[in-house]
Amino acid sequence: MSSPVVPTVPDIVVAAERRAAEHSFVCSCAAPTGPLLATLAAAVRPGGRVLELGTGVGVGTAWIVSGLEGREDVEVVTIERDDALADVVRNAKDPDLPVTVLTGDVEAVLPGLGTFDLVFADAEGGKWSGLDLTIAALAPGGVLLVDDMDLARYSAPEHRAAVTRVRETLLTHPSLVSVELATGTGHILSSRRPR
Repeated sequence: MSSPVVPTVPDIVVAAERRAAEHSFVCSCAAPTGPLLATLAAAVRPGGRVLELGTGVGVGTAWIVSGLEGREDVEVVTIERDDALADVVRNAKDPDLPVTVLTGDVEAVLPGLGTFDLVFADAEGGKWSGLDLTIAALAPGGVLLVDDMDLARYSAPEHRAAVTRVRETLLTHPSLVSVELATGTGHILSSRRPR
């Protein structure tokens, strides 16, 4: 039996992880979420759009962009409610991170953005609240990745209830085909049915 192959972490992700350490930001996306994001981003159609809900300091964003390496035909938008964190990403001055960083409440910003081929829901806004807006922003045939779905991560009853609501919505939504992935922090991967 051969040993598992460990993929190389792209330089753009290493730089983002360095920013996270410098800013003591501990909520960045980790394996296997990052490589999964890169894989899903690589499959986005030409001229497609990608949306991230919850930028943090840009680690998840960097994974998405790494999957789009060499492609300039895909628009990447990320929303962060914390002005200071959004500025960290804006000021990174990384030419390999060609993204639009929006600041604000996801539920206020999302309705005016149109639809996306890939959505990564990594913030409470758009996931624990406003999930209907996130689903509405998913283009026909689009893919939604929701992380932090492992109930064992939560001790507060209200947090467990929020995660349970998200899970039930995604797994029973008539417009979605969804699967739970018991990896990392727990994921639900959903595809929107064509209309």
